[in-house]
Amino acid sequence: MNTPRMHGYVFVMARFAPDRVADSPVTEAARNSSDNNLTRTRFIMKRLVVLLCALLVITPASAFFGPKKKSDYEYENEKPWVEIQAELPVYPKPENLLQFDAGPASTNLHFVDGSSITVGEDGVVRFTLVVKSDAGAKNVSYEGIRCQTNERKVYAYGRSNNETWAPARFPKWTDLEHIKQNYAPRSLYRYYFCPLGIGMVKDADEAVRALKAGIHPRAIRY
Repeated sequence: MNTPRMHGYVFVMARFAPDRVADSPVTEAARNSSDNNLTRTRFIMKRLVVLLCALLVITPASAFFGPKKKSDYEYENEKPWVEIQAELPVYPKPENLLQFDAGPASTNLHFVDGSSITVGEDGVVRFTLVVKSDAGAKNVSYEGIRCQTNERKVYAYGRSNNETWAPARFPKWTDLEHIKQNYAPRSLYRYYFCPLGIGMVKDADEAVRALKAGIHPRAIRY
């Protein structure tokens, strides 16, 4: 008669035995904390990626690859310009005069003393200019043209009576384009010594050839 009691015991145990062990409050809290930490980490990583991309856009390449090397041209043009001391040439002789076209603004005859032309290391073409009027008057001046800045400077004026030079009292560089009376040196700048305003004859021989030809081969008359 022991069997009924065992069946009852088994029934009671089966009735009150759980199907599975429920998660404890501690385990559930740990899982929620882990999920929150993972979400927060993903958010921070996304922000870091966005910031890194923005940094790459706004940061100059020199910060990563070092400063860009300057070309010889950039290096030379960063140096402060220093004008060399001009030396007055021999007074012009008629056999050395080369006539050129100064444009329709004047009926005077214009000449450059070919033997006086120099091309300085300071980028200045220096020369003797001779202007003869219809009445026979003659003006002589020793001048310089700086091709890079389109400027002119008069160093001295000639004395025709004794063929000597009188240094200019206040020599200074002036803009060729803003003074009407600069038509002769302006023509030399445009068509002979500084063709197109972007270059300069490399030496006196090139300048002489341009004067003899009536225009520099790289120049366009306008």
